[in-house]
Amino acid sequence: MAEKVKKVGVKKEEGYLYFVDKQGDISRAKMIRGGKRKKKR
Repeated sequence: MAEKVKKVGVKKEEGYLYFVDKQGDISRAKMIRGGKRKKKR
């Protein structure tokens, strides 16, 4: 289970996955599905 350590105020862009890399920096990667939300029927 993950644990929140610090709130850093990163502004997230739609379609990207944010994570902490090996150097301890915050990185982002483009999501394959683009991060678009599905519409309810």
